[in-house]
Formats: sequence, structure tokens, C-alpha cells
Amino acid sequence: MERLGTGIGWRPEIADAVERMPGIDWVEVVAENVCPGHLPESLGRLRERGVTVIPHGVSLGLGGAERPDAGCLAALAERVEALGAPLVTEHIAFVRAGGTRTASPLLEAGHLLPVPRTRDALDVLCENIRIAQDALPVPLAVENIAALISWPGEEMTEGQFLYELADRTGVRLLVDVANLHTNHVNRGEDPAKALAELPLEAIAYVHVAGGFERDGVWHDSHAHPVPEPVLGVLADLASRVSPPGVLLERDENFPEPAELQRELEAIRGALEKGAAERGAARATASAAGDAEPARATRPGESTEPARQRLALAQTALLSALVAGTPVPEGFDGVRLGVQARALAGKRADVVAKIASELPVILGERYRGLFLAYAHGHPLTGGYRRDALDFAEHLLRSEALAEGPARRELRAWWLERSGPVPPSRRPVVRAVRAARRVLAHR
Repeated sequence: MERLGTGIGWRPEIADAVERMPGIDWVEVVAENVCPGHLPESLGRLRERGVTVIPHGVSLGLGGAERPDAGCLAALAERVEALGAPLVTEHIAFVRAGGTRTASPLLEAGHLLPVPRTRDALDVLCENIRIAQDALPVPLAVENIAALISWPGEEMTEGQFLYELADRTGVRLLVDVANLHTNHVNRGEDPAKALAELPLEAIAYVHVAGGFERDGVWHDSHAHPVPEPVLGVLADLASRVSPPGVLLERDENFPEPAELQRELEAIRGALEKGAAERGAARATASAAGDAEPARATRPGESTEPARQRLALAQTALLSALVAGTPVPEGFDGVRLGVQARALAGKRADVVAKIASELPVILGERYRGLFLAYAHGHPLTGGYRRDALDFAEHLLRSEALAEGPARRELRAWWLERSGPVPPSRRPVVRAVRAARRVLAHR
């Protein structure tokens, strides 16, 4: 694996700052946020300077019960080619469940959810990764995720699960040390034990990010400074191996460039601290060699029974989180409530970004109205559809009284809701004409 050096997550909000920032060897971009034929000019300038750009996918759902969608894999491959990337990354997570295997509606999480560390989930994940590897033009690396909840009846630790995954597929690992810290706070898992069990030679690069703790729960926000405990996990990792690359992630609440630069310096300091300890005698015990090996799927053996069992389990969990169905047996109901509220909050934030007019129209009532809507309306068709469905829900209900906000929301919805019935076309034309007049005043 080539050495990447120090990098930062490229986001449009900090594009100018990233271009001017010294010591940036590479950047990572959310794959779904770039169009191969219309790359942002900032990314083009970085590439011309020799800065490596790596696409980071968030929507494949490699840990789900279904095989990866061929169209999504082709789209990811297009982004790899357009960016000239030496590597592409995704997550060990599921993002949707339901559908034909469970005779239930297909539900979208709108976020990354953990897979159970079981033999079934490992068999399915390994096959899904092999399918993805065959479809992608460059090596694939997969990331451990942060989680608020634990699956009952797990058969492996996180380190054992990742070791078996890498061993059986040859996939590389994107180790997120912030997620290891998150799982330490939320699930009582020791980051040092996970690092001791990992196949360190499989590490492609490392993520570092900030978060915050509230009521004993750590939220991996990517919107706060990197805390000392996360830097400590990074130093521990660096004391075991020299990672090919380390990247700072920041998705919201962007600080001044000088603050980002200080965070990068803190990351470099943690790497130097770990490197100074590397080679010193350390008594580290790895439980990976003592664990019962995961049962590998034999060549030609079908994963269909495992997929069916996984589909039922993941659908029951996701339905409880987004549709209010009963908590599946063995789960912590209180913790599921925290996760459900976090999913709804993230959904409200994403809709506010995609349909930025809605918070303007609804003002301070936006969030409360959206969360009330989300409670009984699971995400099923993507965020743009969600924004339209939310607006239609308000217009059909009494949640929003008659007045300027309701009239403006109706005009917004009519203008964006696709084919308009003949009886409404004059209204839409009038709205558009009025807006054109206002725009030129």
C-alpha cells in the first residue's frame, strides 16, 4: 500500500482553506457528493498539484442482507476513474432493510447501522465484499463504524470480526480511531484490545474525528474538535504500526482554518508519540489467535439461508428504529430510543440541507414539525422524496395553520412535486411568474 501521509476530508465549505493549507498530502471526498463529469474546480486544482483524492462511499450497505447493487457499484467505479484514485473506501454497515425477503416495505436508515458480529453476518459480508471487489477498478478498504447499540448474541469481538473479514477476503481496513473510542464509551469495548486483535498489515489508512458526550452516550458528530481520548487511541495504534495515511474528518460546524491546522498538528503529535514507543518492549496479548475461527463459507456453498436470517433480524431492528414497531428481543430499549432520536435528528438535518427553503419557510418550527412527521413516516425513497413528502404531509394535516408559511409551503411543493394536475397548472405558472418578477426587483 502506498504511503498517503496526512490528509483532511474535503468538503465544499472548507474547499478554499484546504487548498491553502500546508502539509496536506491527500484528501477524501464523499463519493455520492461528486459527479464524475462535473468535478468541483477545487478538486481539479488539488489533483493538478499531485494531491491524491480518495472517494469514500456511504450508501452501498455492504453489511446488509442483499447483494450490492450493480448500478451503485458502477457509479462508484466511475468516481474512482474520474478522480484517478488509487483506492476506494466504504463502511462495514447496513443502511436499509426489508423488501422481498421479509415481505415488508423497504426501509432506509439514512445512517450507518452496525452489523451483528455473527457467523451469518460475516458470511454475507464476505460475499458482498468479494462482489464489490470484482466490480471496482482499484483496491477496496472498509471502515469500522461507531454505534450506539449492541446486538444480542454476538459471537466475536470487533477485532476478531475484522481479522476474519480481512483474512477471508483480502480487503484492506480503514480504521477509525474515533469510532473505537465511541464504542468504548457506548458499548464498553476496549480500544486497545481491538487494536491488538486487528491485522495491522491490512490497514489502508486511519480516520480521526471529534464528537461529544451527553448523558453517558458518545455521539460521533464530526462537528467537534478531536478530543484527547481519540488522540490517545491514535497514539496506541501508531505504537503498533506506522499507518500509511491519517485523515482528519470534519462534516459540520467548520472552524477557522487555523483551528483545523491545530487539529492536524495534534494528530501529527499523536503519531510521533506512538512512533517513539514503537519498538519498545510491550506486553500485548492478542485474543484473535485464541478465538474459535469463524466458519468460512465453503466454495459453492450458498449464503441464502444466512441472508434470510440476517434480513429478518435487520428488518426488525430498523423497523423499531424508524417505524416505531416493538423493540426486538435482547436489545436495550432505552439505547434504541437514543438511536432512534439520533436517526430522526440526522434525517431532519439532511433534509434541511437538501431542501434549504423548508427551514426558511417554517422558521423555528421546522425541526419540531419534521421530527413529529418522521415518527410515523419512515424514510423509503431518499431525502429529496422525503422533503416533498414532509411538505405534502403538512399541507394535508392541520399541523401548520393557514397563513403566509402555509401558502409559501404550498407554492414550494407545487413547484417541485413533478407532474401537476391540469387544474393546478395555472397556479404553478402564476407562482413561477411571481417569483421571476420578485427576483428582478
